[in-house]
Amino acid sequence: MMREPHPFARFVNILGRGKSLTRSLTEAEAEEAMTAILAGDVLPEQLGAFLMLLRVKEETPAEIAGFVRASRARLATPRERPRVDLDWSSYAGKRRQLPWFLLAALLLARNGWSVFMHGAGGHTAGRTYTSEALGALGLPIANDLDEAAAQLSAGGFAYAPLERLCPPLADMMGLRPILGLRSPVHTFARLLNPFAAPTVLQGVFHPGYMTLHRDAGALLGQPTLCVFRGEGGEIERRPNKPCEVLTLRDGRLEEEWWPATIGEPRQKPDETMDLSRLGALWRGEIEDEYAEAAVIGTVAIALRALGAEDATAKAESRAKALWLARDRDRLMAAA
Repeated sequence: MMREPHPFARFVNILGRGKSLTRSLTEAEAEEAMTAILAGDVLPEQLGAFLMLLRVKEETPAEIAGFVRASRARLATPRERPRVDLDWSSYAGKRRQLPWFLLAALLLARNGWSVFMHGAGGHTAGRTYTSEALGALGLPIANDLDEAAAQLSAGGFAYAPLERLCPPLADMMGLRPILGLRSPVHTFARLLNPFAAPTVLQGVFHPGYMTLHRDAGALLGQPTLCVFRGEGGEIERRPNKPCEVLTLRDGRLEEEWWPATIGEPRQKPDETMDLSRLGALWRGEIEDEYAEAAVIGTVAIALRALGAEDATAKAESRAKALWLARDRDRLMAAA
């Protein structure tokens, strides 16, 4: 007996018809496909085939934009929408260095910019994730967007894990050990921007993903998006390396090169990954040239993205001043 094709089969067909017939999904097709996935209207075999065909082909900006639109439609609407200046994704995890970028985000929050961070953990062995670092610092994790909104209003910073924002996306991200590869969800989850912040920061590991994020941001109508190759794939500037920064600003494409700020060309991996050092650095109990330069450099890029400074040198100078003037006794205004 002949069976009717499953409705989702056509999306697998588009991606897997061979060298001459395979094509990318349109933005509308990508949105429709991800809507079906998040609704649970696909079979496990179809989901695995779909994700891996995309991985082999490599995602396009239109596909990423479509996936993001479908995912945003699944997010719960918070009762209140606080002002959020900067959306900060954290999905890669750190393996060689501590997540110094977290201190950069907190420094911005202590100085009047509202920062919402979202991410996931546990999908790749041997990495340290933001939720662990927040725990070590004694800072809360929001269980949903309502809790995040309250934390943002109180202290200018909040972090919510993907598993609380959109469980089906978190489940897909958790397929990495089963499929053996990362899937597109690792890319498009970074662009969720649940509070519709006007400025989005992105850090990538592979340079080719810089233009992918920027161009997807343009399709999504993002006012400002700034992307650079960050340490370990997180939004953290590598102070011992020159840094290329691509920016989408009101439809204009910009490119800047930031010079290295410390002379050591190679930084040895942190063998201990002792998270207590994060708080110790903030309080001034330890000195670490690389860590301080990473925090200051990351803040400087954020200041340029936010439009707070109009030149890299000014941004560097202001970021350093903010770091030196920090309240060493408290990480968050409401802590």
